[in-house]
Amino acid sequence: MPTHYEFTIPARAPWSHVVTKGQAIRITDLKGNQAVDCVLYNAHDPAERYSASETIVAQKNIFLEMGTILYSNEGRAMMTITVDTCGRHDTSGGACSCESNTLRYGHHTRHQHACVENFLYELARHGLGKRDLVSNINWFMNVPVLEDGALGIVDGISAPGKYLELRAQMDTLVVISNCPQINNPCNGFDPTPVQVVIQDH
Repeated sequence: MPTHYEFTIPARAPWSHVVTKGQAIRITDLKGNQAVDCVLYNAHDPAERYSASETIVAQKNIFLEMGTILYSNEGRAMMTITVDTCGRHDTSGGACSCESNTLRYGHHTRHQHACVENFLYELARHGLGKRDLVSNINWFMNVPVLEDGALGIVDGISAPGKYLELRAQMDTLVVISNCPQINNPCNGFDPTPVQVVIQDH
């Protein structure tokens, strides 16, 4: 398929773009062990947006993997994972924020940039705000569920050059925070760039 758009998202930075129905987006972990936080919106009606709960219930799986359909809060298919060289992704761990950093890692982290701030910055470019922020996807992030039901954040299972491809089932606004977290292993304590490529039908 011909390349429609290509961009390297710098470490710690936000990004967004509309992927039209039938197009595919490839997200590549260039250096390895980099979490990519992501939310999705109907490009024509952003009140319809990605739903972690709808997706988990429909797939009967808390992890996202090859073949997973990502559903909206209206129960409609938004995107499908058609290629995945990593193997497993998270949609339970949520996005880091200045507040959660402070709670988990201490007051000295309060000033650190976080995914929620990235999302809010990027959403504002599309006329959206804090009320529009929903539970997100964490591409390449390894969040095992322990026997007691607790979530862990451990070293990623990704590696340099690992990627996934998503085919749009509707015109979808894809919003990404290339996670700036440095206090846990989700980015190997060293945030790095990732690449996005959008391909035509």
